[in-house]
Amino acid sequence: MKNLRLHLVTWNVGTASPPPDVTGLLQLSSQGPSMDMYVIGLQEVNSKILNFLSDLAFDDPWSIFFMTVLSPLGYIKLSSIRMQGLLLLVFVKHAHIPFIRDIHTHYTRTGLYGYWGNKGGVTIRMSLYGHTICFMNCHLPAHIENAEQRLDDFEKILEMQQFEDENVPNILDHDILFWFGDLNFRIADYGIHFIRESISNSRYNLLWEKDQLNIAKKKEAFLQEFIEGPLQFKPTYKFDLHSDVYDTRGQKTLFWFNGKKRKPAWTDRILWRVKNLSQHPSEDGDLCEGEQTISVTLNNYISHMSYGISDHKPVTGTFGLQIKPLLSTPLVTLNPEGEWNAARDVLISYSTLSQFPSSTWDWIGLYQVAFRHVNDYVTYTWVKDDEISSSEDVTQVYISADEIPHAGGEFLLCYYSHNMQSVAGISQPFQIQPSRRSVDKEMAQENINGVEKPHSPEPYNEF
Repeated sequence: MKNLRLHLVTWNVGTASPPPDVTGLLQLSSQGPSMDMYVIGLQEVNSKILNFLSDLAFDDPWSIFFMTVLSPLGYIKLSSIRMQGLLLLVFVKHAHIPFIRDIHTHYTRTGLYGYWGNKGGVTIRMSLYGHTICFMNCHLPAHIENAEQRLDDFEKILEMQQFEDENVPNILDHDILFWFGDLNFRIADYGIHFIRESISNSRYNLLWEKDQLNIAKKKEAFLQEFIEGPLQFKPTYKFDLHSDVYDTRGQKTLFWFNGKKRKPAWTDRILWRVKNLSQHPSEDGDLCEGEQTISVTLNNYISHMSYGISDHKPVTGTFGLQIKPLLSTPLVTLNPEGEWNAARDVLISYSTLSQFPSSTWDWIGLYQVAFRHVNDYVTYTWVKDDEISSSEDVTQVYISADEIPHAGGEFLLCYYSHNMQSVAGISQPFQIQPSRRSVDKEMAQENINGVEKPHSPEPYNEF
């Protein structure tokens, strides 16, 4: 079995810009093994017309922010999807990339009877070591009286999102489904004073039975297979900005009188569902009878009170995925040939498995080790146009010296499959030696800056 660590974030950011630090949110300083995958679901990302048009042309500020944090740690943005204020990002460690296939995204609008994307759901699905997994970030209707509308919208999202994979056409057909977001379920019946008193005394269990999602899970058949960890943290809505104090401002009504303050609620949730997997085919087609090939363990489920940029607190779930890999060999294995020097043309050798669906549109990219996403290459070469030799086992392609960064450094190679629309193989990191021109330029710059001045006198010391 392969043990993977997944960290999932849901946060209604209330149109705010990213905070200065997310070390705690991503548990970057925690002891123990690092995460294999980060899944980040945001709601109410700023989608005013100028911001949204800019984000269509370029990466949005939140995506850039998380890439800046995670790429130096060896994660790349595997996939993302944006629907107005809803944003879903998936980051993975380099080592897992060749074993993640069939990546697809989808979205469903439910605002204004399906015509507006301020509410709804966005999903990213994939095959992870041969097992299908789907992540769904939702923003459901607000207000305590709309519990039935929330359930109807969620059912609509489940029904409308169809995928191309004939074996996994629907969301509920995946081996694992994670459902999270600002689900907007409230605490029914109890008054604001009882709720706040229960929270102040950390007696959260007094509120669980009146939580609308817990009530719905007991009544609605389609929810009963979803699992959630215990709500052992304060309700995450609604807070005054930049504080851990619940709503004190009151709600402005139509005639500008202060209405009732919002009752605290666990609006921000993370649930998951594991399909019954008593049998699952391996890479060679054999069935493993009576053996569970995948399981999910919740390690922690917490809120993060220190973040105050919106009236919601972020919620995270850290999971262990125990997976029996159905894929063990990358479809493409590739390596740099010999020592690379920026002053010379260089060679790449690669080999493919027999079932690999190659295309003339496949390419190999050269990346800095801390690259952010698949399009963040330094240069690339077409596997067919730039091929120089091919045998039954190995094919060689070249990259011209003009395309190699003169300063050298640490790089890696990725083989991108056009038919699969994903990376099919990745090399180990390797060094490129700088060109002589780059070395001479660097030495000259050091001399100009006074770093190296062999004829300068000894420094004066007055003591």
